[in-house]
Amino acid sequence: MLRVAVRSVARSALKPSPSVAARSLSTTAARLSDHTAPTPPLYGPGGKPGEIPSDLDQATGLRRAQVLAEREGVKLFDEEPLDSSRIGTLADPIKVLSYEHNRIIGCTGSPAESHELLWMNLTEDKKRRCPECGSVYELDYQGASEFTLHDIAPQAQ
Repeated sequence: MLRVAVRSVARSALKPSPSVAARSLSTTAARLSDHTAPTPPLYGPGGKPGEIPSDLDQATGLRRAQVLAEREGVKLFDEEPLDSSRIGTLADPIKVLSYEHNRIIGCTGSPAESHELLWMNLTEDKKRRCPECGSVYELDYQGASEFTLHDIAPQAQ
């Protein structure tokens, strides 16, 4: 009986299974060009071997733009807290400036630090009310009304 079971298993193991697909592996040679693309302005040169890089050397993207602006004495981003001298109402909400369609804000109450920090997701569709102090916030969208990809990237021809 064991021999019959072993034979049936051996036969099924030798038969190709229709659920297993055979794939071929192909490779292509690497294409290298003799010229290099210009370094984008928001990439730093990186650290030199044997030295610890500074913030200016290794910062990229928005952080590099912020570091370069601070070297010139300009504040790139508005880091001031929102107006907490009053409580926003539905008729006169506290305006939150944004270049995005949504923004995460934190409320500490009015006067400041009167309750624990509560985070809220603010969208341009509706006003948000803090559940602790009742202050109302509204997103004041400053960006372009319509954004398309071809505004920032050249069309492929």
